[in-house]
Amino acid sequence: MTEQTYLHATRAAYDTVAVDYAELVPPLFEADLYGRAMIGAFAELTRALDAGPVADLGCGPGHVTAHLQSLGVTAFGVDLSPETVAVARRRHPDLRFDEGSMSGLDLADGSLGGVIAWYSIVHTPPELLPVVFAEFHRVLVPGGHLLIAFKAGDRLRHLEHAYGHELSLDVYWVAPDRIAELLSQAGFTVDARLIREPNEQEKPRQGQQAYLLARKPVEPGTRAADSTRDTVQ
Repeated sequence: MTEQTYLHATRAAYDTVAVDYAELVPPLFEADLYGRAMIGAFAELTRALDAGPVADLGCGPGHVTAHLQSLGVTAFGVDLSPETVAVARRRHPDLRFDEGSMSGLDLADGSLGGVIAWYSIVHTPPELLPVVFAEFHRVLVPGGHLLIAFKAGDRLRHLEHAYGHELSLDVYWVAPDRIAELLSQAGFTVDARLIREPNEQEKPRQGQQAYLLARKPVEPGTRAADSTRDTVQ
């Protein structure tokens, strides 16, 4: 699948389900105790770094962006779907949400202290993940942190119906070791990983869920505080 094909399919699917997705998914996030614990660690690290805002990439209706803000992190959201961005803006009018693609972010090099991709890589064909991870690396300051949540495994499921709507959308499960390898190839250091079983709110077919916390190393002679933090308003 080409990059443009999967982006078009993903945008169309989430434009279709945006309103219903916003009602169904935030409660699942609240039930994800272990995932929110990883976000707590990520928030503490980015606050300590204090080198720029955090971008919630593939932000959906903005519930993770708002959660980060509640933890004292300056955060904004980016999503591929215009309808989803509109929902996020209505739900969280005090926060910033932009349209954009993870494979081509309209952000300056080294402009972010952190990046979070909360289940937003699950529609990206695994062979195209290096492009996405290269973008994450590009926009982070040296020492910046990255948190990724995804479905752990090795399979593809094609959805033709979800969130009460007919659609066409691929969902990928990828092994945590493979994600860690791709992050390393993109220049990241993986600091922590957590793998959990599906909880009571999830169907068993969802399988294991994974969270990887990584950072962009500080190159010799470079300080994390040398970020261009004021390029993102």
